[in-house]
Amino acid sequence: MQVILLDKIGKLGNLGDQVSVKAGFGRNYLLPYGLAVPATAENQAAFEAQRAELEAQVAERKAEAEARAAQLNEIELSLVAKAGEEGKLFGSIGPRDLAEAIAQSGIEIAKSEVRMPEGPLRSTGEYDIVLQLHAEVTATVRVVVVGE
Repeated sequence: MQVILLDKIGKLGNLGDQVSVKAGFGRNYLLPYGLAVPATAENQAAFEAQRAELEAQVAERKAEAEARAAQLNEIELSLVAKAGEEGKLFGSIGPRDLAEAIAQSGIEIAKSEVRMPEGPLRSTGEYDIVLQLHAEVTATVRVVVVGE
């Protein structure tokens, strides 16, 4: 399936690129979320007419993400959780818990922006959590997990 991207998509392409994607990815993700349009002659002409407006929107979203990243890089969270004597938590701290803790500090963040490639936190200690705010913008938040 050929589509024209309306935003920068990581590992796929930039605004205006015409790419070939699998039909399910295009139908179920790119098209419904407004990230792409089918690559037809009509859509190509319409895209070229709106190109400057779309580039301005992308630049605005990136600037907004960079501003949020500057605020988030200064934050250090301290989370209290029940833990055993060896520092192992009874349960875990996942992306939802981290997103809620960051929201309490005054900066809204979605749980889908929290990247935890090693999985949820299961022991006390200090961790650097990466937040993917935009395809090109990341922020790092220092999280200290303290046992109760």
